[in-house]
Amino acid sequence: MSTTPRRLGSDSVYPVGLGCMNLHHGYGPPSDEAEAAALLNAALDLGYDFLDTATIYGLGKNETLIGTALKHRQGEFLQASKCVLLFDGDKRRIDARPESIKAACEASLKRLQRETIDLYYMHRPDRKVPIEDSMGAMADLVAEGKIRMVGLSEMGEGLLRRAHAVHPVAAMQSEYSLLTRNPEIAVLDACRELGVTFVPFSPVGRGYLADNPPAPKDYHASDMRRIFPRWTEPYWSENLPLLKQAQAMAGDLGVTTSQLAIAWTLAKEPGCVPIPGTTSRKHLADNFKAAELALTPDQVTALDSVFQPEAVKGPRYSPAAQASVDTEQYAFEAAEG
Repeated sequence: MSTTPRRLGSDSVYPVGLGCMNLHHGYGPPSDEAEAAALLNAALDLGYDFLDTATIYGLGKNETLIGTALKHRQGEFLQASKCVLLFDGDKRRIDARPESIKAACEASLKRLQRETIDLYYMHRPDRKVPIEDSMGAMADLVAEGKIRMVGLSEMGEGLLRRAHAVHPVAAMQSEYSLLTRNPEIAVLDACRELGVTFVPFSPVGRGYLADNPPAPKDYHASDMRRIFPRWTEPYWSENLPLLKQAQAMAGDLGVTTSQLAIAWTLAKEPGCVPIPGTTSRKHLADNFKAAELALTPDQVTALDSVFQPEAVKGPRYSPAAQASVDTEQYAFEAAEG
């Protein structure tokens, strides 16, 4: 069954996890704290057992919320957080120096009100620091009992292999959906070879792969999609013919388009654990139930054919955002850039 727990490092979790970023950052103003706390508890009540946050989300406030709202339930879920993408006041910075990683971990532990973080990611590559040095610090944190497992985020095959040679990498997190299939270039194969769990973020295409996706004109002023080309005009409208085909298949199956999109990631990579995020109780339940939808090989092939990488219009990142990651690009994307 598709709801069978999936391996994540030395643990196993429900096939769909919860990305917590949306509660403070990304697609609009921060959620009301009481409502956000209630949503987190509702997630655990549904059966979610893998929650993902990061130092940068809400400039520490997301970790603080989880630490306060779920302190009494810490034994019910696996907690992931991230370092390297840090903040000074309201300014963001990338810093993967060993001493910075260790200081960030101490701060995250305090905010999360934990003695140990289950899975701790390097959120972004730091071009100024060899990843071997950064991984040495992560290995130290494991040895000290501050973290249990090490992860990487938005990095390519080369950095994954270099990092894994220093200390086992338990998970690789990167954007993966029908709209964004770049991990298929190299990282998914490397994860399988090395025994690394792949964790797709934005499996519903940053809200685009939905029954009624928000139009660019309706984005909040703080919505990050305003600066991501694929989610702005003209590309938003140019990709609608692809979306309509997914919506039609979802309708035939009696599921939402978002559930179909999540189920596709689960079928494409049987060991992956996608982490859709939401501020909606309804979407929270819908996303969780997506694991119950087992797509047939023919259905997966049909979606693959519609959403061929070269058929999707517009780059996923602006040039500045792309420069901050190490993910592989298709040749046509690099040419467009």
